[in-house]
Amino acid sequence: QLVESGGGLVQAGGSLRLSCAASGRTFSDYTMGWFRQAPGNERAFVAAITWSGGKTYYTDLVKGRFTISRDNAKNTVYLQMDSLKPEDTAVYYCAADFRAETMTTVRRHYYWGQGTQVTVSS
Repeated sequence: QLVESGGGLVQAGGSLRLSCAASGRTFSDYTMGWFRQAPGNERAFVAAITWSGGKTYYTDLVKGRFTISRDNAKNTVYLQMDSLKPEDTAVYYCAADFRAETMTTVRRHYYWGQGTQVTVSS
């Protein structure tokens, strides 16, 4: 089970930190990712961190502004979002994939959280 938290309303230029708490499986065996879906758009990749923690991936849209990290002792993955823009407004979803080498596209077999709303006002 994946449970996201930390979403909310923030002004442009502000920051938010999303958290995704995992339970039920060995967290350290899973590559973790963040995806987002804005109204009328398809779900899209944001960031991922491999199960070994050695590699991170970002969409170009967030590079330099967002940082993904994980704490295996807390079974939690984080997404630190800085310099937020109105176009970052979306529902953000956490996803998990067993020992994946990468995680940059949407796949049905991922474990998904329920999502958390992020709204950035201009």
